Amino acid sequence: MEISQIPFFTQEDYSHFYNLYEDTDSNNSLNNNNSNNKRKRNNRKEEGSGGGAEQKGHNGNNNNENSESNLKDLLASLIMLDEEEIQEERNRKVEYEQHRNMYNANFENQTRAMNTYKAQFEAHYAQSEEFEQTITKKARRAVAAATGTGSVMLYESGSVQVQPRTDSEPGSTVQRRLWVKDRSKDWWEKISRKDFPEEEFRRWFRMSRSTFDMICDELDAAVTKKNTMLRDAIPVRQRVAVCIWRLATGDPLRLVSKRFGLGISTCHKLVLEVCSAIRTVLMPKFLQWPNEEKTKQIKDEFEKISGIPNVGGAMYTTHVPIIAPKISVSAYFNKRHTERNQKTSYSITVQGVVDSKGVFNDVCIGWPGSMPDDRVLEKSALFQRASRGNLKGVWIVGNSGHPLMDWVLVPYTHANLTWTQHAFNEKIEEIQGVAKEAFARLKGRWGCLQKRTEVKLQDLPVVLGACCVLHNICEMRNEEMDDEWRFQIFDDEMLPENGIRSSASLQARDHIAHYLLHHGRAGTGFF
Repeated sequence: MEISQIPFFTQEDYSHFYNLYEDTDSNNSLNNNNSNNKRKRNNRKEEGSGGGAEQKGHNGNNNNENSESNLKDLLASLIMLDEEEIQEERNRKVEYEQHRNMYNANFENQTRAMNTYKAQFEAHYAQSEEFEQTITKKARRAVAAATGTGSVMLYESGSVQVQPRTDSEPGSTVQRRLWVKDRSKDWWEKISRKDFPEEEFRRWFRMSRSTFDMICDELDAAVTKKNTMLRDAIPVRQRVAVCIWRLATGDPLRLVSKRFGLGISTCHKLVLEVCSAIRTVLMPKFLQWPNEEKTKQIKDEFEKISGIPNVGGAMYTTHVPIIAPKISVSAYFNKRHTERNQKTSYSITVQGVVDSKGVFNDVCIGWPGSMPDDRVLEKSALFQRASRGNLKGVWIVGNSGHPLMDWVLVPYTHANLTWTQHAFNEKIEEIQGVAKEAFARLKGRWGCLQKRTEVKLQDLPVVLGACCVLHNICEMRNEEMDDEWRFQIFDDEMLPENGIRSSASLQARDHIAHYLLHHGRAGTGFF
């Protein structure tokens, strides 16, 4: 509701009243003059009318006095009205301030009341939660006590029912159902014994028992779990065994679950947890770029193999089959494998650099299978390391799918090669053979890389990285590779669109080819 402002008299209004007063005064003067003239004329005509004229003059004067008095009263009334309006405006302001103060006070009271109610509600909720936790703890203790003092009955459904002893009080029967399915762990208990044959153990886990124990000791702090009131935690050795068995055999989780007496979801969780621990704990120790001393040793060993100086590693890119992803399907479609196998294939890439013994020094995992080798190289951390100038004076030997760069040495791919170029390509092929053999041993030892797995696409880089780390551990500890594990690796090589990235590298390759030929280090296979 709006309150209209009270009108006040301005200066113009007072001027109007003053002019009205002057006009009235002038009219009264004119009337007085007319009355005097008329009185003189009447005196001449009427002699005996003196008393009546005086009476009329006296009446005119009275009228003038009355008019002046009325105007003064009018002005006084206007002034009083103005003052009353001013006073009313002041009273309204005072009343408005009082209402506002009252509203603010009420608002503050309501705010304090709401805060008090909120604090009481939170306290009540905390008490209720604490009470529920107390009840849960008591129930668990009762189950544990009943399990220790009573008899346990197993049902086909896998649940456990605890019954008290017969000497307990009547009417005190307490039944608890623990939803833990009873599974046989005979196989794991048998294989974990010390007297289990070493050859059989190595056939199942692709490594000796001593290497397995070393891995368990390294991962103990990362994968150990605490016992709970309802069940004991899975031991570290069993956790690591589930993961290595899954990676080595590539068996589905359903079979792994039966082997170790664990749930399918539990086995899947253990595989991911142990692989993540391997990446966090073991990868910095067993898969890293070599230092200067180690690099010099690798150069000398590669020079003994091929005669090419300053070779710091052999690079190769392979593909691992996957299930068709839900997004970006075309990016993971592998056209070359589809044409060879006559079956739709999807894959991700694994690029690796190995030393002369087939140990990985660098890996790049997870790029889509449709991406060519040169694009994968550009996306890798190895390319970033070379761009920063950390690979000066070092050659990384690639295949025909990689471009010729200042630090990447590849074979000649054009037609009509000379004898020098043929000899050079043979030496490059010898170095590439080290990388291919390393990937063949990697896929042969870890069967999960040979076929599509149940692992999600976002978890595959962690699993594949763990396989590379375990491969290095086995190679460093000279673990033997059985013939039945051998795997024939094949990956089609596509020539890059821009095969020569540097003219200086082209001259350096020609210089190396002539050096091999004229110093008697070229191969004789071509001749």
